[in-house]
Amino acid sequence: MSGDAPIDTEPITLTRYVLAEQKKHPDATGDFTQLINFIQTAVKAVSSAVRKAGIHKLYGISGSTNVTGDEVKKLDVLSNDLFINLLKSSYLTCLLVSEENDKAIIVETEKQGKYIVAFDPLDGSSNIDCLVSIGSIFSIYRKEDDSPVTEADALKPGNQLVAAGYALYGSATMIVLSTGNNSVNGFMLDPAIGEFILTNRNIRIKPRGKIFSINEGYAKFWDEPTTKYVQRKKFPENGKPYGARYIGSMVADVHRTLVYGGIFMYPATSEAPQGKLRLLYESNPMAFIIEQAGGLAITDKKRILDIQPTSIHERCPVFMGSKEDVQEVADLYNIQLA
Repeated sequence: MSGDAPIDTEPITLTRYVLAEQKKHPDATGDFTQLINFIQTAVKAVSSAVRKAGIHKLYGISGSTNVTGDEVKKLDVLSNDLFINLLKSSYLTCLLVSEENDKAIIVETEKQGKYIVAFDPLDGSSNIDCLVSIGSIFSIYRKEDDSPVTEADALKPGNQLVAAGYALYGSATMIVLSTGNNSVNGFMLDPAIGEFILTNRNIRIKPRGKIFSINEGYAKFWDEPTTKYVQRKKFPENGKPYGARYIGSMVADVHRTLVYGGIFMYPATSEAPQGKLRLLYESNPMAFIIEQAGGLAITDKKRILDIQPTSIHERCPVFMGSKEDVQEVADLYNIQLA
């Protein structure tokens, strides 16, 4: 049709991008590239299920709760099965940690590879029924030795991540991925060709934003530094107050923070002194992406990526986003950041 935008005859797909990165490492085996291919296949399948959920009656609760006490939705179960089955069949993973499974999943010996993947197959699923943006989060570690695989192999701090990313199922489906080297890139799914195309190259978060994101419904349970920080944003001594934006889906809230700047907060409360967000498959991967984009990510005590996990479903408080905004929180908590 006349007036249509010309078709890009040389699109940079996610696979092409990772292959190009692989070429920078002469000792690379190609396994990581293949692993990313399996993850993007899982994301495509989940995206398709999310789009059809209402038609195929996949909304609603499956009738169970997961290990962290959340009600499990039908789409949660489907998404979890997709991720587990595709990652196992890749022959590239040895250990999987999912929000939906009580214990870590040790891949059958004959199918084992060298990667450990922790993931939240469908983040924000409490918003499924009202069509709010949801997502998937994943983090990738490497097993460094040939010893038998145990659950303890997943207990690595975020500063040992090989890569991390998330998929956002919103007005479009996008994968945001970082493999380190201070680089974060966004790939949007083109449903016409079934490929993720590089659309947001080298994403950088603003040094300071104008938005704070927190569930103010829990304000009565906050500690003094969090209360003081939010008060400052709403009633500043100088300048305009920050805008408040809160979706309640971590992927959507963090993605907006990454794109527009500002701060996303899920602090500890008197009712949940350890926080609510899970370290291995929510806090660590998102902190990795935010830091690789030039931001900061902390708890109320230290840098998130420096936490040594002690259990696979461990929780932590979260403050992440623009460097200057998060530094302001760090100062209120008297956290010394290198």
